[in-house]
Amino acid sequence: MARALLIVDVQNDFTEDGALAVAGGSALAARITAFLHRHAEDEYDLVVGSRDWHHGDDDNGGHFAGAEGPDFVQTWPVHCVAGTPGAEYSPDLDTEFVDVDVFKGQGRPDYSAFQAQTEDGVLLPDLLTAHHVTTVDVIGLTTDHCVRASASDALAAGYDVAVYEDLVAGVDPEASARALEELRAAGVHVDRSDMDEGLANPGGAVL
Repeated sequence: MARALLIVDVQNDFTEDGALAVAGGSALAARITAFLHRHAEDEYDLVVGSRDWHHGDDDNGGHFAGAEGPDFVQTWPVHCVAGTPGAEYSPDLDTEFVDVDVFKGQGRPDYSAFQAQTEDGVLLPDLLTAHHVTTVDVIGLTTDHCVRASASDALAAGYDVAVYEDLVAGVDPEASARALEELRAAGVHVDRSDMDEGLANPGGAVL
């Protein structure tokens, strides 16, 4: 039985000055880095980083808004186009601890990291199975969209799932709070990490 950490979409376009900036996104990336330094080597058998990796020459199945503009529910501004700086990890995230990258989107309106695959085409569920993972901890961006979808899919796939509420941040505070309550009600362990113990919160409101 192995334990995996899933870091969802801590990318430049979701942090300050990005195309879909989340308030406190850069501070969250730094906080996740501190968490990794404290826990990655001793507590996790596998650390997976997911990234949005969208096409730049189409609307990715309606995910990118057209001339009418985004509704920020189903359609979004252009973001995280494959190979662009916006799709790269935030520089505040120490990727030294990331064992495997998985990519989602790629022409589709994917939210869950469980729809993502490695560069070689291995789907995340198959990757977790290959590493005998039974427990998945989910952190990252954003609480009300990709974190929620990823944790929900992990639970549906039969994993023991936790979300650390101080290691996620969302687009909308109210929607993010609802997402955490929905996950808790479904059986996800929604807890705080130990990062407040002996470590000042590096900034901002994280949900």
